[in-house]
Amino acid sequence: MKLQVINSPFSEEQVKLLNELLPKLTVEQKYWLNGYLSAPQATIDRIVEEGPPTVAPVTKTVTILYGSQTGNSQGLAEKYAAALKQNDVEVTIASLAKFKPNNLKKTTNLLLVVSTHGEGEPPDQAIQFYEFLHSKRAPKLDHLHYSVLALGDSSYEFFCKTGRDFDEQFAKLGATPITPRVDCDLEYDEPSAQWFASVQQELLQNTNTETVSEQTAGVQGESKYSRKNPFYAEVLENINLNGRGSNKETYHVELGIEGANFTFEPGDSIGIQPENEESLVDALVTALQFDGQEQVTVFEETYSLKEALQKKLEITVLSKPLLQKISAYTVHKEFSKLLEDDDVRKAYVYGRDLLDVVKDFAPFTWDAQQFLALLRKIPARLYSIASSQKANSEEVHLTIGKVSYETNGRVRQGVCSGSIAERIQVGDTLPIYVHRNPNFRLPEQENTPIIMIGAGTGIAPFRAFLEEREEIGVGGKSWLFFGDQHFVTDFLYQTDWQRWLASETLTHMDVAFSRDTDKKVYVQHKIAEQAAAIYEWLEQGAVIYVCGDEKTMAADVDKTLHRIIEQQGKKTAEEAKAFVNELKQQKRYQRDVY
Repeated sequence: MKLQVINSPFSEEQVKLLNELLPKLTVEQKYWLNGYLSAPQATIDRIVEEGPPTVAPVTKTVTILYGSQTGNSQGLAEKYAAALKQNDVEVTIASLAKFKPNNLKKTTNLLLVVSTHGEGEPPDQAIQFYEFLHSKRAPKLDHLHYSVLALGDSSYEFFCKTGRDFDEQFAKLGATPITPRVDCDLEYDEPSAQWFASVQQELLQNTNTETVSEQTAGVQGESKYSRKNPFYAEVLENINLNGRGSNKETYHVELGIEGANFTFEPGDSIGIQPENEESLVDALVTALQFDGQEQVTVFEETYSLKEALQKKLEITVLSKPLLQKISAYTVHKEFSKLLEDDDVRKAYVYGRDLLDVVKDFAPFTWDAQQFLALLRKIPARLYSIASSQKANSEEVHLTIGKVSYETNGRVRQGVCSGSIAERIQVGDTLPIYVHRNPNFRLPEQENTPIIMIGAGTGIAPFRAFLEEREEIGVGGKSWLFFGDQHFVTDFLYQTDWQRWLASETLTHMDVAFSRDTDKKVYVQHKIAEQAAAIYEWLEQGAVIYVCGDEKTMAADVDKTLHRIIEQQGKKTAEEAKAFVNELKQQKRYQRDVY
């Protein structure tokens, strides 16, 4: 409704100003203004004379702790801290690595955002706090109110185990939950937002709360592209780095990012939103005896069945939760054995996908819509950035190893890596976003010595590290340990390392090619050979970085480092463990493992 000049006490200019203002007012502002203008004139004069009201004192204090391996938990914790501060809450936010466990005695309200790493283990920065809380030294926490947000991946057996362990241990120590724990899968945006809304409601009862949306929380100039809204980057190069005769295919991919307004640092990753292979989708639809053109609803949008399976839903991973859901639609006796015996289930699902299940255990009683409701969204694939933005402002480089194997009479390929290797051509586009990882960063003091350890595609971030150091002219010592199968065919980025060695951007390099000798030699063996020098570098303040396979390479490197510290430092096993934990707390032992 617009105010008219006719029959009003206002001038034309005043009417214009009022018509500009009134539509912009919120309901609360209109109520306030109505009450203000209805008051006696003396009251209005007095309000104007007294000036703005004083801010009510802070009445709530909240501590937010995060345990993060790749940065997701930290990002959420920082967003929640900002939201609570907007509601006049006094917030302390810290990594579990930095928080002193004894401060739990002084903490009243605690929010914990924590991921689960590997096979049910805490993230590196959470290990010491986790061990303290589960030890005899842990205090009674009858005074503490807490809530846990757990992040994980349901395709792993120990889904959200770290968060569950923390939740159970807080309860055992007498703490009272503010709200129940929430376990989040890879698509964590909605459940995490619901968790925080519940927490806010309990913490800030009888107050008007404000939340920080992803839009308002951003910094001016920040990219509008994200996991939910990826940027379609043009493929500029897609080159197989391995030589003829290699057992591997490792692709150097260069993507154009002009116009994306991305900002990233060495140590960050690029997320690629992949699609399932069309031939696999066709075979699955045929085995299901469904019509691929049937219209279905997925994530509140309508697609053909084939499009939903190809572009939206995961069909290549057989997690335990998925098999449990499928059991409601079959009475096949052999299928029930998968859920009764973990060993039988693990043996069956290894290397298999949903097409195998449909073929092996038919018939099923589902219709197309019921079947799709069992499946989760295709997770993005994260790849370490292999370039420096300072050196290549409009490009980002990735190192992607093709996953390919044969199981049950059928060749399988990685959802994303198979597409990169077999189907993506120069000139095509890929939907991407930047995934920041604050836990894998070059030292703040640029000249700090660095030791980089990587095998296979785990070399990618170290190419970015050295390219960054070269670009800004850093002169600190650097040592690279690299491992792969064969020198002739698998020495990834060999000319780059040689150039950096010549310019002394890279000061030391050791390589391990496991298949070139009778006895297999891996990076941990090369590290052990340099035990005295490694320990000397550590005493000089060096930072160690490890990137690559967690179960084998990273685990073996970790054992070797413990042994070096124990032997060279003349320490007991417990003292060596404490030394390594201290390195992690100081961000001098950083791992990006998968």
